[in-house]
Amino acid sequence: MKILVLSFYYRPDLSAGSFRTTPLVEAIARDMPAGSSIDVITTLPNRYRSFEADAPALERAGDVTITRVALPPHQSGMLDQSKAFLAFARGTMRAVHGQQYDIVLATSSRLMTALLGAWIARQKSARLYLDLRDIFVDTIKDVVAKPVARVTKPFLSLIERWTVNRADKVNLVSAGFAQYFRSRYPRQHFAFFTNGIDDEFLTVARTSDRAPRDGADQRLLVLYAGNIGEGQGLHVILPPLAQRLADRVRFQIVGDGGRLPELEEALRAAGVTNVELCSPVGRAVLLDMYRGADVLFLHLNDYEAFEKVLPSKIFEYAALGKPMWAGVSGYAAEFIRAEVTNSAVFPPCSVSEAVLSFERLIIEDRPRADFLEKYSRARISRQLSEDVLSVARERR
Repeated sequence: MKILVLSFYYRPDLSAGSFRTTPLVEAIARDMPAGSSIDVITTLPNRYRSFEADAPALERAGDVTITRVALPPHQSGMLDQSKAFLAFARGTMRAVHGQQYDIVLATSSRLMTALLGAWIARQKSARLYLDLRDIFVDTIKDVVAKPVARVTKPFLSLIERWTVNRADKVNLVSAGFAQYFRSRYPRQHFAFFTNGIDDEFLTVARTSDRAPRDGADQRLLVLYAGNIGEGQGLHVILPPLAQRLADRVRFQIVGDGGRLPELEEALRAAGVTNVELCSPVGRAVLLDMYRGADVLFLHLNDYEAFEKVLPSKIFEYAALGKPMWAGVSGYAAEFIRAEVTNSAVFPPCSVSEAVLSFERLIIEDRPRADFLEKYSRARISRQLSEDVLSVARERR
C-alpha cells in the first residue's frame, strides 16, 4: 500500500496542523500493512516569520518520506497566502509526478490543501480521505473585506462542493461542523475525530510549580499562546480588558500573526502597561511558560462562523490543569462547559462579561484526569489511522 499525505504544516513547524498531522502519520506508519510506504508532502517551516526552525527539504525515516516545499516570503494577507499555496501546489505536483498511490490523505483548514488532494487522487485513481479542520467557505465572510468575500465565496463554494463530493470519507475535527456539511452533502460519509493532547502535555507535572513572582508584583499571570490574527480578535478584547484588570492581572501573549501590529497599536493608544508581547517559542520553552502561569486565556472574535469551531488550543490548555478563561461561543463554549472543569466562558469581545467570568475561576491547578484519558492525541491518532486505512482497503 502506498499512501500520500498532504499537510501545509508539519513538524517542526508550530501550528495545529503540524501538531495534528505528525502523530497521525506516525500512527499510520505503525498500523499500515507490511511493505507499505508513506509520502508526506508539506512545506519548510513558515508558520511565523518570528520563529525559525531548521528542517531538511527531504527526510526519510523508515517507510516515511517527507518532502518539504520551499515557499516565497509571505505574510497573512490573502494575496501572499495565495502565492504561498501556489508554490506548495507546484512543488507537490512535481513531487508526485510519476508516482502512484492507493490513498491520498489531505488535512486542511483553508480548503485549498483538500482541493489539491482531491485533484491528485483523481489523477492517480486513488481513494481520498479528507480531514477538515475548518469551514473556510463559512469563515471567509468574517475574516476578509466584504467586497472580497462577495466575489470569492461563490467560487469557493464550487471548490468545496467538488472537493467534498470527490472524497471517499471526510473527517470533521469539530462536531459543530456536522449540520453544515450534512445538510450540503447528505450522501457523504463523515467521521468526527477531534484534536487531542500531545504527549508533551500528558507528561507535564500537574503541581503548582509556578515561577516566583518578580519583585513585589503579586498580580496573577494570565497567558495566551497562539496565533494573533483576525480570528482571535485579541486586538479587540485585550486592550480594554487589560485596563479593567490592571491592578490584579498581568497578561503574557506568546505568538505572532497578521493582527499583531493592530494589537501593539491598540495597547499603546490605551496606555496599557500590564501586557507583555512575546515572540513564538518552541514547545519546551512554552511548557515552562505554561507552568509559570496562573490562568490560561483563549479568545475568538465575535463572528458567526466561529460558533461551529473547536479550537485545538482547548486541549492543550485543559491538559495542564490550569484555570481556563475563554471568550468563545457556540459549540466551543458548550464543549468547555461540559468537558473542562475549573473553566470560565464569556461571550467573545465582551469586556464586562469577561471580568464577571474571571471571578468564577478558582486560581489553583486541578488535574483533569478524565479529560486526559478521553482526549489523548495518541489515542485519537490511532483511531483516525484505523479509519484512514479501512478506507484505503476498500475497493472502488
